[in-house]
Amino acid sequence: MKKIYILIFSIFCFLLPFSVNALEVEIQSSNMILYNLNDDTIIASKDEDEQISIASMTKIMTTLVAIEHITNMDEQVTLTSDVFRGLVEANASVAGFRLGQKVTYRDLLYGTFLPSGADATNALALFLAGGQEQFVAWMNEKAQSLGLTHTHFVNTSGLDVDGHYSTVKDVASMLKEALKNETFREIFQTKSYLTSDKSMTFYSTLGSSLTKFHLKADYILGAKTGYTYDAGRCLASIAYDQNQDIYYLLVTARAPITPAYYHLTDAITIYEYYFQNYGYQKIFSQGDILFHLKTKSAKEKEYPISIKEDFLWYLKNDYQMEDVTYHYDGIEIITPFMEAGTKLGTIHLYYQQEEIGTIPIVLENALTFSLVAFLLEHLLLVVITLFVIICLFLFFCYQKKLKKNHKRLRLKIRKKVDRE
Repeated sequence: MKKIYILIFSIFCFLLPFSVNALEVEIQSSNMILYNLNDDTIIASKDEDEQISIASMTKIMTTLVAIEHITNMDEQVTLTSDVFRGLVEANASVAGFRLGQKVTYRDLLYGTFLPSGADATNALALFLAGGQEQFVAWMNEKAQSLGLTHTHFVNTSGLDVDGHYSTVKDVASMLKEALKNETFREIFQTKSYLTSDKSMTFYSTLGSSLTKFHLKADYILGAKTGYTYDAGRCLASIAYDQNQDIYYLLVTARAPITPAYYHLTDAITIYEYYFQNYGYQKIFSQGDILFHLKTKSAKEKEYPISIKEDFLWYLKNDYQMEDVTYHYDGIEIITPFMEAGTKLGTIHLYYQQEEIGTIPIVLENALTFSLVAFLLEHLLLVVITLFVIICLFLFFCYQKKLKKNHKRLRLKIRKKVDRE
């Protein structure tokens, strides 16, 4: 599984970004964003930048910040009354910890994420930061460091309160950042967890909800559910399409509260649609020649611009090849005086007139100089040069002859003078 998440964050050179489209299926959630994680690009979205309540998806940040401040996961703490204060009044979901119970930080992390327990988040804030205020400040600092400009936290659990908001796009960014952390990845993908004192077993809210509503989505690797009156039903998840070998990240929010499964059916609808209808299409094959560049002063008459590897592009399965076009911007004529490795230019790729990526073009091998080709290409200059040389030669000969004649004349005159 660790290998799976390493693959998630790899950027493959020949998997070009796919332009953002409106979602092609009907869903109940009012906000959503879908990433293709193989190349870390958004492929569909719906009001992704609207500031909204995000309910327990807040706990993605809570868990990450807690992990970053815990020095010993197995250190024990004793739960005091401060941990449970106000939870009943707020109607907050709880993991089920008890007053006076000795638990580890690991227990609290799993209690935060799997059953979405506000008692666990309170305990983390209390024992790591001395209370909610400082812990929430850490969360906001983390959000700021990640560039989440539409996110602000007021509590650790995600309960509705003024000033506590984010966007589905920011939540996706939080999740991507959190998944870089090995401990978070382990928690995120866990289905159940037995506490260190063996007194409780926590189950993922996703798994419990799927079972409750007789739904199946084994391709979802991990998820964080959320629910409040303002946020509606929410879900942040990652799924794997094993047939296409593609990883997706999906965040949905504000699905209707009843029935209580719309966030699940929305995720299933979206994932399965893209599994069935999208994939990496082979647009160009290795060795395909797109065009030729002219050469100058070289034995080679032209230089082929070819594809060095199969060129894959994330597209709908029924895409039309005639909608794929390209434009070359760069050097038009190559000479033997250019070194191998010289960047010649860039190919701009378009799908339905919209640019979707570029390919840098590099001179693979230097051309071979041809004197004959050089002379033919500069024939006029050669003719003019020869004409000038001939004229200079003739002028030199004329001058030499003239000097010779003058010398002969002077000798003749001198002889005549001598006779007289």
